[in-house]
Amino acid sequence: MDASSPILLFDTGVGGLTVYDALCRVLPQAPVIFAADYAGLPYGKKTEAEVAARVSGLLGRMSERYRPRLACIACNTASTIALGMVREVLEIPIVGTVPAIKPAALQTQTGTFGLIGTQATIRQRYVDDLERDFAGGKSLLRIAAPDLVDEAEAKLRGKPVDMAVVEEAVQRLRGMEGGEDIDAVVLACTHFPLLREELGALFRSDVALIDGADGIARRIAHLLEGQEFASKGPNRFVVVGDVMAADGLERALAERGFGAPEAF
Repeated sequence: MDASSPILLFDTGVGGLTVYDALCRVLPQAPVIFAADYAGLPYGKKTEAEVAARVSGLLGRMSERYRPRLACIACNTASTIALGMVREVLEIPIVGTVPAIKPAALQTQTGTFGLIGTQATIRQRYVDDLERDFAGGKSLLRIAAPDLVDEAEAKLRGKPVDMAVVEEAVQRLRGMEGGEDIDAVVLACTHFPLLREELGALFRSDVALIDGADGIARRIAHLLEGQEFASKGPNRFVVVGDVMAADGLERALAERGFGAPEAF
């Protein structure tokens, strides 16, 4: 294995940077290529067939071009739909990003917890299976809040967050039957931890906001244990589609050690 071989992180936008941040804490020396599929954003409004074909096709091409040692699908929607297909196609380790239902179920004291995701994520059988396997006897309340993706993207560009959008999502979740008993919320989109401060301000102080970024980073580190890393320069940020879609991200990317955005 070439020590400069990168880890590939793939997402529809910059939500996966929350996974990147966690990865840097456990593997700070690892070279990374972050691929943002802005041409396909948003996945949450696509059909399962469209997402599966797009993700497997793009990751196949990226694997040929960048020769990564491991790929992480840093998107809950893409992972819950396409993870199995991608693992069948590629011969490198593939790590998915799935809703953190297990830790939330372990943490809840009331037995009622929430999940905020995209339309596609909350309807997946994969999520049903996670609830069955890890939340038996407990109540999981799900809502789709795709507009939060736009607010997270705006925030990372230094723009103000529309708190009315955030409040609408929180009120819908709390307004569900049993919603006032929620004491933990799964942020089932990698974009949503970027809004942790805004969401936290609208939930009670005892409501835990839980995402899977740290667990994903630990999984990647475990799979790559013992491997050598050698960077040949700044990490790379590549854009599927018009590279101008990354306008406004320059500061956020530079702070994370990325070079200028490149076109895929």
